[in-house]
Amino acid sequence: MKPVQTSGDLFKGAFILTIAALVTKILSAIYRVPFQNIVGDIGFYIYQQVYPFYGVILVLSTYGFPVVISKLYAEQAALKEEKEIQNLFVISAFILTIIGFIGFTLLYWGSDWLAARMNDPQLAVLLRVVAFAFLIFPIVSIFRGFFQGKGDMLPTAVSQVGEQLVRVITILLAAFLLVREGRSLYIVGGGALFGAITGGFTAVLILITFFYLKQRRRLPSFIEIDFKKSGKIAKALMIQGFAICISSLVLIFIQLADSLNLYSLLLASGYEGGQAKELKGVYDRGQPIVQLGMVVATSMSLSLVPLISKEKMKNQADFLQDKIRLALQIGILVGAAATVGLWTIIEPANIMLFENMSGSDVLSVLSLLIFLSSMIITITAILQGLGFILYPAVVIVLGFVIKYGLNVLLVPLYGTIGAAAASCLALGAVLMLLFIKLKRYFRISLISARFLFIIGSAAAVMAIVLQLYLDATGLFASPERDRMFAGFQALSAVALGGFIYLYIVFKGNTFKEEELAMLPFGSKLMFLLPKKNRR
Repeated sequence: MKPVQTSGDLFKGAFILTIAALVTKILSAIYRVPFQNIVGDIGFYIYQQVYPFYGVILVLSTYGFPVVISKLYAEQAALKEEKEIQNLFVISAFILTIIGFIGFTLLYWGSDWLAARMNDPQLAVLLRVVAFAFLIFPIVSIFRGFFQGKGDMLPTAVSQVGEQLVRVITILLAAFLLVREGRSLYIVGGGALFGAITGGFTAVLILITFFYLKQRRRLPSFIEIDFKKSGKIAKALMIQGFAICISSLVLIFIQLADSLNLYSLLLASGYEGGQAKELKGVYDRGQPIVQLGMVVATSMSLSLVPLISKEKMKNQADFLQDKIRLALQIGILVGAAATVGLWTIIEPANIMLFENMSGSDVLSVLSLLIFLSSMIITITAILQGLGFILYPAVVIVLGFVIKYGLNVLLVPLYGTIGAAAASCLALGAVLMLLFIKLKRYFRISLISARFLFIIGSAAAVMAIVLQLYLDATGLFASPERDRMFAGFQALSAVALGGFIYLYIVFKGNTFKEEELAMLPFGSKLMFLLPKKNRR
């Protein structure tokens, strides 16, 4: 029952979970493109209106509760407290089952009221489908917390990838078959959201299989319950669990605010129902683009977070500051490149992914979310590594309130561009508050003006070169902007822009060889460093 103790095993476990999270996020971003191509903008609107509710459930079973359960389990296992471990899992199962049942009840029986609040009563059926995922998440959370507490990250990683893969297959298969049969787009949306159920059951089956294979010689007998200590467990689950969950819901909260009032505000602004749905569907094209860019930006910076937690425990202030500075620099480096690059090539990218240029101006504004959200996630992870659990959660909830309120102010005036601006302003406020907290902790400058100048210069040069490249290659395009040609333009521009950007940044003497060595694929970039920075 002992958890893994060695730092090498801990780092290996963190690496396994990081790879699993990367794969699931890529799958989550990519499937939306073929799905939108199958169902169109209105079908995409229907799906995206309900998706944030599933996103909340997914985060509950992936990040918040399993992390807290694993922490409590590891503490008791280290003390060899067998009865306390049994107590932990019985009480955790009881509490999470209550939370799941409450969530199911509220969403299932409140679906008509919620759909009416969204000004689209037909969404009620989709909400009821998603509600069943609340009944599955307690089982998934308990098993993931159990394995992670033992230091065995493989079952969690396999269950995450398996869940997402089956869910994506269900979504695309249901959409293809139901559209071909000529069913209503709301039925198609319900079929796609059924993927939440198939994916959840897949995760349960995988975890139970791992549990049976690993524990069949000695199955735990969860019998004795110490209700005197249940309060401590319940407090940890409710406060720490929800705090960690909320901190992982940055983009989900932005999508949720849009689901709750964007369509209604468009209707109130004079748009007809079908037109408002199509506008919202076009606006939602930004979600997979932003999510994919954010995955790239955060996968490198977050790889340093385990090192930050390690240095924190050692109380080595200088090394801690260096690791945090490097994590922030990597977040800025990749986030700025993804944001400026996407802003520049948004028209061919929009055609390549979604068949036409509709909403390119809105998507260009939304591209700023890549930088903002990737920096927010990076700083949130750093603050949590430093021991600040509640502060990021409170700030992110505040961001949701700001976003909802700004939608009310800006959408009637500027339509979906107003909604995009509201998202950027809300996340900008969140980022500012998080950075202030981090800066007050260290009371030193974490990012130099020289670094920001080089990043800004590289981004500006990249944007100018890419615009010239698009103008030049655009001379050979057909009048209707062929999708294949747009794909060539977008992908070749990514390669060209990425090389120019990295060349300027690394030749600007911003990173050292040992710093790049700590990053994924960092060794591949060392040839861009000035010779004096190489060994």
